[in-house]
Amino acid sequence: MHLLPKSVIAFLLLASAGLAQLPPSPQKIQAAVRGAEANMERAHQEIWRRFIDEHGILIDFSDTNGAFARPTADEFRQNQPNALGWWTPTENGAMFNGLYLDGICQRWLHRREEADRFKARKLVQGLLLLASVGDTPGFIGRGVATDGKTPPSMGSNDQTSPWFYGLWRYLNSGLAEPEERQKIIAKMVEVADALHSTEWRLPTTSYAPARYRNSFGIFTWEGAPRLLFILKAMHHLTGDAKWDQLYQSAARESGGEPRRTRLQICADGMRFDKPKQYRWTGVTSTVDVRALWEMEKDPAMRAAYEQGLNASARSAAIDIARWHQLDHRELQPYLQDWRKLKQWWKPQHTEQEALDVAAAQLNELVRLSPRRDQELGLVREPLWMAWIVALAPDVTLADRHRSEILGAIDHYQYEQLFYSQFFPAESVWFRLQNTGNPAASKLR
Repeated sequence: MHLLPKSVIAFLLLASAGLAQLPPSPQKIQAAVRGAEANMERAHQEIWRRFIDEHGILIDFSDTNGAFARPTADEFRQNQPNALGWWTPTENGAMFNGLYLDGICQRWLHRREEADRFKARKLVQGLLLLASVGDTPGFIGRGVATDGKTPPSMGSNDQTSPWFYGLWRYLNSGLAEPEERQKIIAKMVEVADALHSTEWRLPTTSYAPARYRNSFGIFTWEGAPRLLFILKAMHHLTGDAKWDQLYQSAARESGGEPRRTRLQICADGMRFDKPKQYRWTGVTSTVDVRALWEMEKDPAMRAAYEQGLNASARSAAIDIARWHQLDHRELQPYLQDWRKLKQWWKPQHTEQEALDVAAAQLNELVRLSPRRDQELGLVREPLWMAWIVALAPDVTLADRHRSEILGAIDHYQYEQLFYSQFFPAESVWFRLQNTGNPAASKLR
C-alpha cells in the first residue's frame, strides 16, 4: 500500500468506478496541474540546495544536507574506485549538466526570470570546466576531484553528447551574451574538431587504462543520433559547410546488424541492441533527435526525426506508471560511503578490465544500498520516460499520458531522495506547458 498524491486521487476514483472513459472535470484537471507545479518547484529547490556543487556541476547523490565525499586526485589517477569513476557522486557531471540545461532553458523560455538565466549560465560554466580538465584534446570529464581539476580517467559518448546538447540548447534559447556565445561556440568547434580527428572515438586521459572509451561512430540508438546531432549543431552554429557535408554523408551511411542508415536508426526510435532493465540513457539520444527535428529544413529528414520521436514516446510511456510502486513509508537502506566499494578494486589495464571492476562493485552496491535501485527504478525511470513522451512532436501522446505524468511529478517527496536523477521533472513540466504553443515550440 502506498500514499497517493491528492491531486490525482480524482483520476483514480474515476477509474475504480469504471468511468475512466469520462474526461475529468476542468476543476480536477486544474487541481492536478497545481499540485504537480508546486511539487516541481520543490524539486527545483532541492536540486539547487543539495546537488549543484561549487563548480556548477550537478552531482549524482548526496545526503539530505547536501554533503558528499568527493574523490581525491590520487584516487582518480589510480583509477579508483574504477577508471570510469562509476558509483561516485561525480560520475555524470557532463551528462547531467547538459541534460538539466534543457529544463532550465525551458523554464526561462516560459517565465523569463533573471534568476533562471543565472542558473543556466552556472551550468554552462560547469560544462566549460569539464572541457578544460584532462590532458587530451576532445576529452570531456565527468567531474573533478578535491583539487578542482582532476577528472576520472575515462569519459564516454553519453557524457560528451549531452555536453554538446546542453551548450546548443543554451545558445538556441537566446540566453547567451554575444561574447559568451562566441566563447562557447569556439570551445564546441575545438572539441568537435578533435573528435573528428579520432574518427569519433572518445579520448581518455593519459592515466587511463585505454586510449579511447567507446565511439559516436556506432550504428545504434546510442551512436547514430548523437553523431548526427553534433554535426548538425556545428553547422547550425558556425555556418561552416564542412559540418553540413559530414552530416549529409553520415546520415546516409549504413552499418550495423541489421544494416540501416543513421537516418533510419533515428526514424526507428529508441531501440537497444540488448534488453535493458532501465532505459533512462535513451533520453540522451532522444533529446538529440528532438534538436535535429528542430534544426532540419529538409522535409524527408525532418519527417524521419519526427517518426523516431513519436515511436520513442510510445515505447517509453509504459514505464511512467512505475511511480505508483514507490511507497515513501518503505524506503530502503542507503549507502553514502562509496569508498567501501574500493575493497573490490584492482588495477585495470584495459577498458574491459575497468568495466569488470565496475561490474563487480555494482553487484556489491546493490546489496549494500538497496535504496539505489529503489530510487533509480521508481523515480528516475518514470520521470525520464515521461520526458521522452514530452519531447514527442505528436502532442496527443503527451495529452494521452498527462494524468500519469502529473501524478509522477506530484508523488515524490524530493527532500527524502538521495539521488539527483529526479531533475527531469522540470523539463517534463515546462515542455507540457509549452505543448501547443507555436511561439515556444520554435525555441524548445
